[in-house]
Amino acid sequence: MNINETLQSGFSHLPNFQNWADDKIKIEAILQTVATRLHNNYPYPHPMYAGQMLKPPHAIAQEAYLLAMHLNPNNHALDGGKESSAMEKEAVTGIAKMFGWDTHLGHLTSGGTMANLEALWVAGTLAEGKYVVASELAHYTHARISSVLKIPFRSIPCDTKGKMDLIALEAALQTGEIGTVVVTLGTTGMGTCDNLIGILALREKYDFRIHIDAAYGGYFTLAENLADETKQQFEAISQVDSIVIDPHKHGLQPYGCGCVLFQNPEIGRLYAHDSPYTYFTSDALHLGEISLECSRAGAAAVALWATMQLFPLEKKGLFAKRLDASLAATHVLYARILQEKRFLPLISPELDIVVWCPKGKSFSEISQLSKQLFQACEKQHLYLALFQFPAKLIDENLYPEWKNVEKDAEYIVCLRSCLMKPEHLDWVERIWAVMISCLD
Repeated sequence: MNINETLQSGFSHLPNFQNWADDKIKIEAILQTVATRLHNNYPYPHPMYAGQMLKPPHAIAQEAYLLAMHLNPNNHALDGGKESSAMEKEAVTGIAKMFGWDTHLGHLTSGGTMANLEALWVAGTLAEGKYVVASELAHYTHARISSVLKIPFRSIPCDTKGKMDLIALEAALQTGEIGTVVVTLGTTGMGTCDNLIGILALREKYDFRIHIDAAYGGYFTLAENLADETKQQFEAISQVDSIVIDPHKHGLQPYGCGCVLFQNPEIGRLYAHDSPYTYFTSDALHLGEISLECSRAGAAAVALWATMQLFPLEKKGLFAKRLDASLAATHVLYARILQEKRFLPLISPELDIVVWCPKGKSFSEISQLSKQLFQACEKQHLYLALFQFPAKLIDENLYPEWKNVEKDAEYIVCLRSCLMKPEHLDWVERIWAVMISCLD
């Protein structure tokens, strides 16, 4: 019995019925057109795609998602997804335990934006009228969400390591106007991690909530080869109030899978609402009762659950080793950049994102050279990304080669590479060889 037959056997007690007939020849023709048009997308599952933060879902996630789509469950209420809801709760509990939480309130979302919206909505409700603050390198979604929720927002400057400046943060906290500090563990631009330990120390002096935006970086809490300082930040996550992580980034899932967690289950009271036609099939908790979203793809939960059976979220496990491989590839690429006199480093990578640029006489010339190299690499089927780096963050003490560069712009367009695939460790030397050939 194949997998689809196993699924259908669960409903064999029902009378047979006939689907409306479809034109299979026409469907095949349309899908052939779709497949051809998708050639115009970037080949991001391939290791030669080392640009934006795009990681292919694992085969088990794809297959489990497709299998669930035969039923198309909706995890808003148990009416729409009884077993898929149970799988969601199990998967979310596994993620919470990864962060050291034995008790929690949480659920999956359609992505990190919605997950962060729920976290900031809770924060704004509990600290009405007070500011949400995040670093200037935090994801732009926090400022935008705060605007949507009518919560005052303030951006805190960063230091030359790309981390929230704790002196500037404390100055803001001294006003008594700050209700929530968003701590980013893995900025999506450069992969830098805020100083959570220092911010936890500030919480001893000032009253505020800590929300962790680990949409991109959260799974690195399992990694073995992080720098000691970065590892310490992840080890302190269990002390915060809320966390967001995106399984559709490093969690090997298709898009449409974010997750929000709250340490205190009593937060659920803020979600209290009623519905005239759902929540009646069971007295058990319906996920829609603790979520701002209504309809959500139960297939996303099924895919995540299946993936976590194959790759348990444990240190030194198979999943963790995949993260270690990405970090190792990053270390190799960064070491090559430091050795190559025609490149300039910008910041030491903490996770699996590297930013650098070609050497030039001025900021504006470097920006132009970066764009040219980006285009030349693409012609050689190497796909990188570009990033607008704030020039004020350049540390001339760490990288003295920048001292003689003319400072004629506030930002530098640089090259950016996200080495998110474990296969990048085997391909990084080839990637490097293409880059060097494009310099010549």
